[in-house]
Amino acid sequence: MSRSAPTADTALRAPSPLFDRPASDRGVFSSNQGFLRALGALCVVLLVVLPFLDASRYTMSIATSALIYIMLCMGLNVVVGFAGLLDLGYIAFFAVGAYISGILTTVLGWPMWAALPATILACVLAGIVIGAPTLRLRSDYLAIVTLGFGEIIRITANNLDITGGPSGIHGIPTWTFGDWSFADGFVLFGLEFPQRVVFYYFVAAVVVLVGIIGAGRLAKGRLGRAWKAVRDDEDAAEAMGINTYVAKITAYIIGAVWAGIAGQLMATHLSAISPNSFQFLYSALILMAVVLGGMGSTPGVIIGALFVSLAPELLRDFSEWRFLIFGILLIVVMLFRPAGLWPATAVLPWLKRTRPEPPPTAGFMAVPAATDNEDLEPVEGEEGR
Repeated sequence: MSRSAPTADTALRAPSPLFDRPASDRGVFSSNQGFLRALGALCVVLLVVLPFLDASRYTMSIATSALIYIMLCMGLNVVVGFAGLLDLGYIAFFAVGAYISGILTTVLGWPMWAALPATILACVLAGIVIGAPTLRLRSDYLAIVTLGFGEIIRITANNLDITGGPSGIHGIPTWTFGDWSFADGFVLFGLEFPQRVVFYYFVAAVVVLVGIIGAGRLAKGRLGRAWKAVRDDEDAAEAMGINTYVAKITAYIIGAVWAGIAGQLMATHLSAISPNSFQFLYSALILMAVVLGGMGSTPGVIIGALFVSLAPELLRDFSEWRFLIFGILLIVVMLFRPAGLWPATAVLPWLKRTRPEPPPTAGFMAVPAATDNEDLEPVEGEEGR
């Protein structure tokens, strides 16, 4: 006998939940995400207010350099923190961005905004050239190859005429848009904003929108999950169907673009570049900032970049002892915070003490378990059986 297909009334339906799931907390102090958003908004307000507190050349110069370091460290965080690729020659992409923009603006007379797409394209090509043959390597082998790549770029720039040789490139212009440039400044509501303040706000906008928010959004997407899977276990990620080679070279290219943009901003900021500005020491400092702050952690990398860039300036009064004190501070931090100042898995202290409430049990009926057959009462109609 054939059964008829179930209709809409007779079809099986999932049972309704026994209790309502509690709504997620959206307060500032109720979750890590809410607190980080509030902290980010506060930092943006501080960036906007800083020139009104102190707009001296020294303060604006130091603040702009610190922001560029944040951009640079966020790019390396994509490579090392998200994808788990140890790169010891990351400063090479910084040099590519600085030199490409410097050559196009001083030799060919391009405006700085027109040199930006060329800088991005050059960094993409550099990422492919170095990443395509070497990203099949792992661990120490990859680190040695990237270290060699960084030195090759520096030595090449030191021996080419178009890059100025050991003297470098001087007279790099600022950003111009038509007849107006950052050097002209502007007046708003009776307040005068000179060139250093205008460029500071421009760098802050690029770093916040592209460097921090852009990298954060990439990390939360499908590509970011692939990076983290490769970082945790490349063999397992490949077994799960992730193209690990594509994921790694994508991370390498994105990190190169971030470094190239930072290099162009630094070239505009200093108006002069030379091969001595791209030594291996700077690659080590950038990697130190990422590890010190917390690999894969956006707030941690920002803290690490600020620490590495501002600590030598804050200790300048100690003259010859400042680098020794700086090194001691780094050792102390790594001893007491081996996972970084703000690890990616950090939980706010006040959230550690909270415990989720158990679900309500009002709709349940407790049925005592019978231990013996004698405790069971006979069902009506079965006494005589």
